[in-house]
Amino acid sequence: MSGMHFVPFTLHNVLTSWSFSPFPILVDAFLIFLAVWYLRADWALAARGRRWRRTRTAAFLAGLVTIDIALQSSVATFVNFYFQAHVVQHLLLMIVAPALLALGAPSTLFLQTASRRTKQRWLHVLRSWPFAALSNPVTVWFLYFGVMFVFFLTSLINFAMQHMALMDALNVVFLLGGCLFWWPMVGIDPVIHWRQNHATRMIVLLLGSGLEAFLGVAILNESHPEASMYTLAGSHSGGALLWVSVELVNIAAFVPIFLQWVRSEDRLARRVDAHADLEAERAARALETLGEDGPLEPARPRTLSFWEEQWIARRGMVPRNGPSAVVASGAEQPDAAR
Repeated sequence: MSGMHFVPFTLHNVLTSWSFSPFPILVDAFLIFLAVWYLRADWALAARGRRWRRTRTAAFLAGLVTIDIALQSSVATFVNFYFQAHVVQHLLLMIVAPALLALGAPSTLFLQTASRRTKQRWLHVLRSWPFAALSNPVTVWFLYFGVMFVFFLTSLINFAMQHMALMDALNVVFLLGGCLFWWPMVGIDPVIHWRQNHATRMIVLLLGSGLEAFLGVAILNESHPEASMYTLAGSHSGGALLWVSVELVNIAAFVPIFLQWVRSEDRLARRVDAHADLEAERAARALETLGEDGPLEPARPRTLSFWEEQWIARRGMVPRNGPSAVVASGAEQPDAAR
């Protein structure tokens, strides 16, 4: 920070004050590499006659652009003088970019386009115990919420802002924590360890919303600036911005998760109904065939066991065992002969 000239907040500086120091340039090179890989994988999938959703491609590329804006644009320049810009950078790295990258489903695309050997190696990484430990909810909450609290509510922010190499490393940690948090929340890419159902995701969002709101209020009520290069008024404005922004983001994320839950329940109900109709049709054909030799009493419906009911709830059907078919729960059965 020493020797840096103050950059006033003007439209001209917003458009032109981009950073070209070694760290942003290194980030740019990595982002370009990821963009080229993603587009080549998309084209390779299309060459095989398989369709990859354009919305996923757009989301992934938008996530890469968001990272570049956070670390190289005027946002990164204003971070040195305005705490509000620091909050904006934090939101871009921990919420916006990770959510967009997760919507792009890069792991799924990689598994569909990589060679068999490379695919096995990636699956080995996803199933390994180090990755299980890294994606453990306790670890993720510490990287996402814990690091946030330590950074903003201690002198770490002031020390990091005076040692930009440390600040750059912390920004990478923020991005990593955001990716680990939003990956299972979006739920498109397969999550081998620590899978979360829709109800769990909504509970996590509600709990996280409370923690982030508490952090924003704590910053808003501090009696000293967040760091030596910031003003007290700017620190309070940044705390209010953090509080309001995370609440709006969590509400925006809560709605699609709830809609996903509703649609998944509808799909499950349709599968159960379709299986029940199929089994009823098979039973009717069997009765017609056997009835040619004489009257035949309809069989009494068999009571499903506990594990069969659980299987139906998950898959919409249960395995057939022997010549008799097991019908889904809720299927219409003929009345037993009295």
